[in-house]
Amino acid sequence: MSDALHDRPNDCIVIGGGYAGMSAALQLLRARRRVAVVDAGQRRNRFASHSHGFLGQDGADPAEIARIARAQLSAYPTLTWIEGEAVEASGAPDAFRVTLASGEVLHGRRLLLATGVADALPQVPGLEARWGRSVFHCPYCHGYELDLGPVGVIATGPMSLHQAQMLPDWGPTTLLTDAALTLDAAARRDLAARGVAVEETPVAGLEDEATVVLSDGRRLAFAGLFVATRSAPASPLPAALGCDMVETPLGRMLRTDEGKRTSRAGVFACGDLAHTPRSVALAVGDGAWAGAQAHRSLLFPEG
Repeated sequence: MSDALHDRPNDCIVIGGGYAGMSAALQLLRARRRVAVVDAGQRRNRFASHSHGFLGQDGADPAEIARIARAQLSAYPTLTWIEGEAVEASGAPDAFRVTLASGEVLHGRRLLLATGVADALPQVPGLEARWGRSVFHCPYCHGYELDLGPVGVIATGPMSLHQAQMLPDWGPTTLLTDAALTLDAAARRDLAARGVAVEETPVAGLEDEATVVLSDGRRLAFAGLFVATRSAPASPLPAALGCDMVETPLGRMLRTDEGKRTSRAGVFACGDLAHTPRSVALAVGDGAWAGAQAHRSLLFPEG
């Protein structure tokens, strides 16, 4: 791509080419605005083979959803798609500057952050290799396919209790506290009322598809396992820009207002980075709203 093209200001630079970022870009492109999308190619659900709960795409390969979306965006002549990593961002409304790992520089009137989050997985041997295939975080995304088979919840903290309380709708549930969760009498009564079994022997590791090996040698076979992960922004750019963060039960995320504006003027954010709960469907909706609001800011600048 020529230096001359990079020197031309974009109406908006979207950092992150996942579902939320592409959805935001689509709104701006349909307003005939110049949009640059910088995509590092690290979708959060890249480990999953199927995506569920997204109307019209239920059961589709998430990589195929992303491929089709990108192809549709590419039909708009005001799109510049850049495969690469944004490593630095600075500036102010109408004068933002984004530096790529390649050394190339983009200029834009607005920034829209859709860089997603990274999950902190518990240090259980064998869990990372099964993440997104037989170990999940969202029952709405993956619970139905377990076909009412036995479900295990490996505790990571207080949110695991909430998971265990929900999951009996998807199958007989066992909560493995794994020394990460202490249950009081009220919690135990509630779990018992919901038919949830409690296993307090520490987890030694996973084997087969979703078999839990306990420290005493016992093996518990499940149709699938769930883990309530904590997450944090996948990119250092939001913090480097000075955007306010907020702590949630699911981890750190960017603080945005009802118009998806961050605390930094001219910078918007959407998707997993700035919204909970999280799914492909919710990311697309959040991105659509953020893109429309970024466009609105170009029409009606604040102040």
